[in-house]
Amino acid sequence: MREIKHIVIVGGGTAGWLTAGVIAAKHQARRAHGFTVTLIESPNIPIIGVGEGTWPTLRNTLRRMGISETELFRQCDASFKQGARFNRWTTGAPDDGYYHPLMLPQNFGQVNLAPHWLETPDATSFCDAVTPQGRVCDAGLGPKTIATPEYEAVANYAYHLDAGKFSGFLQRHCCDVLGVRHVLADVTEAVVDESGDIAMVRTEQAGDIPGDLFVDCTGFAALLIGRTLGVPFKSCADTLFCDTALAIQVPYPDDEAPIASHTISTAQSAGWTWDIGLPTRRGVGHVFSSSHISVDEAERELRAYIGDAAGDLPVRKLSIRAGHREIFWKNNTVAVGLAAGFLEPLEASAIVLIELSAKLIADQLPACREVMDVVARRFNETTLYRWGRIIDFLKLHYALTQRTDTDFWRDNVRPESIPDRLQGLMELWRYHAPWMLDEFDRAEEVFPAASYQYVLYGMGHRTHVPPGVAATDVRAADRAIRENRVQTERLMAGLPRHRDLIRKITEYGLPTI
Repeated sequence: MREIKHIVIVGGGTAGWLTAGVIAAKHQARRAHGFTVTLIESPNIPIIGVGEGTWPTLRNTLRRMGISETELFRQCDASFKQGARFNRWTTGAPDDGYYHPLMLPQNFGQVNLAPHWLETPDATSFCDAVTPQGRVCDAGLGPKTIATPEYEAVANYAYHLDAGKFSGFLQRHCCDVLGVRHVLADVTEAVVDESGDIAMVRTEQAGDIPGDLFVDCTGFAALLIGRTLGVPFKSCADTLFCDTALAIQVPYPDDEAPIASHTISTAQSAGWTWDIGLPTRRGVGHVFSSSHISVDEAERELRAYIGDAAGDLPVRKLSIRAGHREIFWKNNTVAVGLAAGFLEPLEASAIVLIELSAKLIADQLPACREVMDVVARRFNETTLYRWGRIIDFLKLHYALTQRTDTDFWRDNVRPESIPDRLQGLMELWRYHAPWMLDEFDRAEEVFPAASYQYVLYGMGHRTHVPPGVAATDVRAADRAIRENRVQTERLMAGLPRHRDLIRKITEYGLPTI
């Protein structure tokens, strides 16, 4: 039996250090028996991150790693994220907008409120009818109070983070607390043995580093999974057209400027702008299709969105290669992060995919080489499913648009650009509202049925509800709607201003359990 006990992660950044932390934390008890996690990071390659949106899953990930939430805010320029607001995606009109919040609809496990809302002649948006979170975001409030313990929530939340600071924060915790070995060296090649496994990586500064399992976190270079093992890349550019991003860091006008507790995604002529509020600045960018607009035109749109504050601030350009590897785990090598693939950051799926992959590796880490291929096959099936569903969900935002003002929006509703599975679901949703177990029966769905409801009904989709359907569970639905109104009033009265909450956390800290 060839025991798996030396894990080598090639590449740092968020992908490398999150993966190292998740694996090391899960297998701490094995350190006394020779289990090691080594991360090799080039001292000469900067990380890609420009400012990150996350999902609520990160709270449990960090908690399992033993990280203090208070220190996360103090060291990573972090703010709270309670969802995303999408402006001008449906019609392009100035007042066109909706929320995809992180709270589930009221009593979601007991009753599907969508048919009841569809049958109610009320001007209340779907989001406001079923959850308080859109109102909380509009009011600029945080999702908890300074008395709420670390990682606990009053309203469900994730984070916005400075990617560079977050990576360094994770590195210090992994090395100082979890015992990860950090090697600063440039990898020149991977050495493959006669079985096809990677036996070691060669580095300029640290010599040869052997391992039993290698994790490729080398970003777009995909040094191990692509260049060494030759796993092909599967493009989805025929579905998701955006291939370029421009990013600007925008200072606040003063120290009391409000911090949005949600990502603001505003549709443009050939793409969309993101707007993420951190405590010290905004991260603003334009994601677009270079086939539909030039870089110069896209920059003009970005600066027009920012307004006078854009001034002569520098712009950083990033290329997006939309798609993923055909498989993610081959032989004794698994790809995580950009080495595995990348999609436009419309719903902040990048970090959650890193988390899910790292957790799957840690939870199912093969005891020996003899069973690794079985684990790899299961990992590939699960991860391919997740990538496919994320592509479907991102495309849904485009496929539902009513905009016809540019070729970009017209091209996005062409049937040949919409994946077959999504086309089938859109046909189903003409007569049947998405629900928990109907189409979303996999464990750890990245986007559950509630997310599809928020986008569908936020963008004006109308599901035809057959007579009598809305009468089912009518008492439970009415009770949930009333409970939502009460909860909304309570949260609006009791939650602090977002900036004030962050200031108190950094000054006093959150309670620990």
